[in-house]
Amino acid sequence: MVRRIIMIQLKKLSKYYGNVKAVNQLNLSVQPKEVFGFIGPNGAGKTTTILMMGGLLAPTSGSVVIDGIDMARQPEKAKTKIGLIPDRLFLYEKLTGMEFLKFTADLYEVEPETFLEKAENLLKMFSIFDRAHELIEAYSHGMKQRLIMSAALLHAPPLIIVDEPMVGLDPRGIKLVKNLFRDLAAQGTTIFMSTHTLKLAEEVCDRIGIINNGSLIATGTISDLKQAARLGEADLEKIFFQLTEEESNPCNM
Repeated sequence: MVRRIIMIQLKKLSKYYGNVKAVNQLNLSVQPKEVFGFIGPNGAGKTTTILMMGGLLAPTSGSVVIDGIDMARQPEKAKTKIGLIPDRLFLYEKLTGMEFLKFTADLYEVEPETFLEKAENLLKMFSIFDRAHELIEAYSHGMKQRLIMSAALLHAPPLIIVDEPMVGLDPRGIKLVKNLFRDLAAQGTTIFMSTHTLKLAEEVCDRIGIINNGSLIATGTISDLKQAARLGEADLEKIFFQLTEEESNPCNM
């Protein structure tokens, strides 16, 4: 019998900063080819969870397993399975866009024979090919975001982890990324997406997890969440406020 691999497995994952609880005993599984949305108020633990999943932050306790690989035991191997798109853009701005992609390709051991074709195709897809040989410091925020996405896809990872993917993108860019995520999932890529844009999560995601005060309080399809919130016909915004009990203070979103 062939054992089915779970793409993301978080087991009792916790992160404390002194006495401050950022993430508390989080258990979560995400299947291959799934687009999973991760939503919650500011300070709920979304970014901390993503940093632990990406191997950039060590958990206080618990484990992160990516495509069957334990992040703590085999971090380099686990990270090759991930294309990480953070909410804060860390770029070497004295490089050109193409130089940054080459640097990324070398880190992930992309074959030199295929690098140029892959890089050009991605830069064209994200409409920054004509600026490929300019310094990144001259790029707009939206262009930098699209360059980071290009770099994350360069080694064709089976998992994309993205924190606030639409920040800084214009309407054309937002439409491109939404379609891209669905296309990637159809081709076998798993997408784990943290977002404050509830409409985006509702439109794109197969399942959604809601985190609040460091704990996962609900997970499932929109239909599952409606049942959990005891709401009939409702959009994700109403479900979110019902489950997090923040209807009286929407400014925390």
